[in-house]
Amino acid sequence: MEGKIIIFGAPSGSGKSTIISHLMSFPELHLAFSVSATSRPPRGDERHGVEYFFLTPDEFRAHIDAGDFLEYEEVYEDRYYGTLRSQVEAQLAQGQNVVLDLDVNGGLRIKEMYGERALSLFIQPPSIAALRQRLVGRGTDAPDVIEQRIARAEYELSMAPRYDHVVVNDVLDVAKDEALQVVRSFLEA
Repeated sequence: MEGKIIIFGAPSGSGKSTIISHLMSFPELHLAFSVSATSRPPRGDERHGVEYFFLTPDEFRAHIDAGDFLEYEEVYEDRYYGTLRSQVEAQLAQGQNVVLDLDVNGGLRIKEMYGERALSLFIQPPSIAALRQRLVGRGTDAPDVIEQRIARAEYELSMAPRYDHVVVNDVLDVAKDEALQVVRSFLEA
């Protein structure tokens, strides 16, 4: 039986990665991450085909021209990220339920392509103030980077109503349970 697609979108600092990690701990859901492509060089111990498919900017553009991506984004000049159609289709054919962690626009594009075969979940912080507090609390970003993320979050939050389901992450355990219930219902349908 072919798998289904579960798309996650959220502002940075919303708890999306924590919620996805929780869902991945349930083997009966047959969840598997899609490996994205990027034109950035590998970092540390990253390996081609494991964390990302590492492509040169020219190779990435050739895949764009060939229509090989379900979605892609040029984040900075010559710094691309994208989801290869062949990767997702191969995983679906193997019966895996493919988890996509994408920017909000990429998530909506893939939902449009796959329709009822895809579930789009938006993980929302309880407020912009709470989001700012989480980003500051991480201690990983400079103040100007946090402000850029907050500005982007305001735009991303405006897209939440276009997703199939919004999970407000006010209390993490409640958000984890809600996401699990929504994903289980979708996969059982």
